[in-house]
Amino acid sequence: MATYTVHVTIENKPGISDPEGETILNDLVLKGSHKSVSKIKTAKMLKFTIKEKDKKTAGKKIQEICDELRIYNPMVSKVTIDVFD
Repeated sequence: MATYTVHVTIENKPGISDPEGETILNDLVLKGSHKSVSKIKTAKMLKFTIKEKDKKTAGKKIQEICDELRIYNPMVSKVTIDVFD
């Protein structure tokens, strides 16, 4: 079995407000000299280390864990899973 690093990125789906991103944009970025920035979206990343037979199985297992434990809300969140050697 190989060891894989799996990144799970959780962000709001399009159309869902992102108050944290809006605050960072309005209160930090635009108050400075970075007027060319028009939008900031925040996300949460979880980094797993898992031993599995291949990348595909590692990704599926982490997806199952996230779904089973309800780590994110599927109604409002978009999840991206990336597996690395």
